[in-house]
Formats: sequence, structure tokens, C-alpha cells
Amino acid sequence: MIEARARDQSIAIVSTDLNLTESEIKLQAEAVLFPTGERLDWKSLEEISGNETACYYVEKNALKAIKGFSEFSGRVYGLMPTDSAPTMLISGIPMHRIKDTNPHQDTLNKIKAIAPIKGDVLDTTTGLGYTAIEAAKTASHVTTIEIDPMAQEIARLNPWSKALFNNPKITQVIGDAFDEIERFDAESFSTIIHDPPMFSLAGDLYSLAFYQQALRVLKPNGRIFHYIGDPESKSGARVTAGVVRRLQEAGFKRVIRAPRAFGVVAYKT
Repeated sequence: MIEARARDQSIAIVSTDLNLTESEIKLQAEAVLFPTGERLDWKSLEEISGNETACYYVEKNALKAIKGFSEFSGRVYGLMPTDSAPTMLISGIPMHRIKDTNPHQDTLNKIKAIAPIKGDVLDTTTGLGYTAIEAAKTASHVTTIEIDPMAQEIARLNPWSKALFNNPKITQVIGDAFDEIERFDAESFSTIIHDPPMFSLAGDLYSLAFYQQALRVLKPNGRIFHYIGDPESKSGARVTAGVVRRLQEAGFKRVIRAPRAFGVVAYKT
């Protein structure tokens, strides 16, 4: 819109929902007028243009950043734009792969690694809900777990996460996946999608005890996709080797690497 104003345009076609759709925006002398009736002054628009790592929303004609401080974890959460779906920032660290890909494609790679997804699905770490939303397109039902309420609040403000809150096939649980998985009955799920934070932040979600619980709640012939990280990196290779070993110790009979999805798939047979 800044460039359109410089060209003396009265209308600009832009996305106001982070690349999902495009809208016609009226450019006025002091502000821009959105289709919703909201107005935003040019100084606020310059702030948006000058910050490539933050997303904003407009409320009562005022600009507000999509971010918040978590009392639970002591970390700052925010939403960062990409050329596709936005990613979550936690203390400045992106929660999705954004190098040579984008969060949407990253999600599709994970889903493809474990397709077809049918029956009841457990998504162990909600985040922005992309995995749960994509899985729910073919699954009977998806249960998704998020440990930090602030992550859920950020997701509420993300247009790409809308289905997380209005799709009746998705149930959200707030809690620690390490504890919550013990509450499910044996053989409850056909598929588990496990996308934990890095090992240094959530080592218990890479533990033998957690994998034993995962095996317990899977139906016969069920499977788990486990995101790990770049298998070509030194740390990624080391963590992958440990994950494969512990999955096998837990009782998974077959563990296959899924390098395009930066993870492994383990089968209960």
C-alpha cells in the first residue's frame, strides 16, 4: 500500500489475512479504509512495512501486534509472516521450517510422510494447529495437545488457524503431552503426529517412557510420525539415531526415515 500511495493510486489490492485472500483497500489522504470499515493511519502502515518479523491486526482503528508474554513459560510468543502461512516465534525462534520452504509446505510434507490419515488421530503439539487442521481433512477426529495457553491465544489471531477453533472434528487439550498421553485409553488412535520442540527444550518428549505410552495408545498397525530436524546436520543425525533406538526399545517393530519431512515413521505391528 505504501508503494500504491506513492503512485497516487486510490485503490490497492492486498491481502489482509496473511496470504489467504486478497481485498480491495481504499487509499485516502490520512488513512486507508478496509472492507470491514476499519481505518488505519499511514504512520501505522509504515510501521508494518518496516517490520518483517511481526504480524498485526486492526482493532477499533488501532494497530496491534500479534504477540504476548507467557506466564507459563516466561517466553515471548509472536506471529511472523512468510510468503505463505505465518510461523510462530517463541523468544525469536521460528517454530516451523522456513529455509527453502514455508510452514504450509512443511506441514504438507509431514502429512504426506504418514498418509493416508484415517480414523482417530493424536497431534501431540498443537502450535498454530496446521498439522491438526490438515489431518482433520481425512481423519475421523483429531485430538491435539498444547502445553502453553499463550500459543493458543496467538493461534486465535492467526487467519490460517481458524479451523482449529471451528472444526468439530478437532478437540483441543491444554496440558503437557507427556502427562496427557497417559490419560488416553489403550489403542485409542490410528495415527500419532509428534512434532515436539527441539530436544534441548523438551527432552521428555523424546524419552523411552513417552514412546512406550505412544505405543500403548496406538491401535494395532497404527503408526507415529516423529519430527526431529535436519537429518543431515550433526545434531540432527545424533538425535535421529537416539530416537530410532528408543522407538525400537519401546516396541515399535519398524522405523523408517522420512528425510523430506525431517523425521521418522514408526509402525506398531
